Amino acid sequence: MVANWRDLFPTKLTFVIFIFYMTLFIGQGIFVTASQETNNSYKYNTVTVVLLTEVLKLLVSASLYCRENNLKSLVRDVRKDSNVMMLYFVPAFLYCLYNNLAFVNLATFDPTTYYLLLQLRVVVTGVLFQIIFKKYLTKRQWISLILLTIGCMLKQLNFNSFYSDANDDSEAASIFVRNTTQVANGGDTAKMMNKNMTGFDFSLSALLIVAQTLFSCLAGVYNEYLLKDKGAEVNIFVQNVYMYVDSIVCNAIILLLRNEFLAAFTRESLSAIFRFNVIIIIVNNAAIGIVTSFFLKYMNSILKTFASALELLFTAVLCYFLFAIPIYVNTALAIAMVSFAIYLYSQSPVVNMGKVRPINSINEVIHSYDKRKLLDSEDETDLEMEIV
Repeated sequence: MVANWRDLFPTKLTFVIFIFYMTLFIGQGIFVTASQETNNSYKYNTVTVVLLTEVLKLLVSASLYCRENNLKSLVRDVRKDSNVMMLYFVPAFLYCLYNNLAFVNLATFDPTTYYLLLQLRVVVTGVLFQIIFKKYLTKRQWISLILLTIGCMLKQLNFNSFYSDANDDSEAASIFVRNTTQVANGGDTAKMMNKNMTGFDFSLSALLIVAQTLFSCLAGVYNEYLLKDKGAEVNIFVQNVYMYVDSIVCNAIILLLRNEFLAAFTRESLSAIFRFNVIIIIVNNAAIGIVTSFFLKYMNSILKTFASALELLFTAVLCYFLFAIPIYVNTALAIAMVSFAIYLYSQSPVVNMGKVRPINSINEVIHSYDKRKLLDSEDETDLEMEIV
């Protein structure tokens, strides 16, 4: 069954959020990679960047809420549902680990390989969703998840076994040549010389990408549970305030455990952060958090799966022009396989409506806390599962 575009984008706002969401996620890998030194390290404290991102998210969410309310009302609503705020510590901690690992893994993998490997979260989330929400996967869904896994494995396929060395166009066969012939060019090309572009292996970097995937899946499923069930009656901006306050606390604890809390806010440390190529990371990641909350609460996974496939394609093309990362046969086949698997999954996605109905405008979101009557507890409707 071919997806109907009107079903995918029922309103103009839906389409705008989709484009915005996809653009922001593509920018995340590009901006973080561009901020690295030639040895792939960071001149700034990455945990501080994550913490400041959460602060910006908190300010934006509070400001959006206060467009139609006042600060006193926000404080009252936050205190009224403080029990939900405590529940948000679980996804906040998981997202804290996920966001910090993003910097670690992007220092190891090029953006295309990084996003390709992260698509394994579709498999993990499908299994978690089946366990937590008792929504069992169909044969089509399992086939799509298996194809997606195979697609990720194609990234590290070595074509040396199929072609002669002289004609080998595989990524593995080309990396040595690229490293030895392009280092002299300096800049972004030299920065890429130590990146893992062959995909998954059995190293520490592989374990870290698996850990990031698991944190993403667990946080996404639990966050959806709070948005659509336990916290469904709470205004979405108040829910965001809960998430970001808890995330700030979690990142502050990490800085304390690393004995970097005071050093992270010295003049020298902050001057390394307040540069354009780092500030744009903070702004971009903050926007991702805000937009993702709307995806999780109101939109469907068909849109997310289409976005994931397009993110892979555009990231590969942009990395080719920005960082001189060639699009090898390995990469092209892997992207094609993953994109097809994602599309196949979108034809029969896992569903979970919870207690939420769709929106048509941003004003409806702002007024929804006081105006809307959510679905009766005995009614059941479907909405697609979302993966962060």
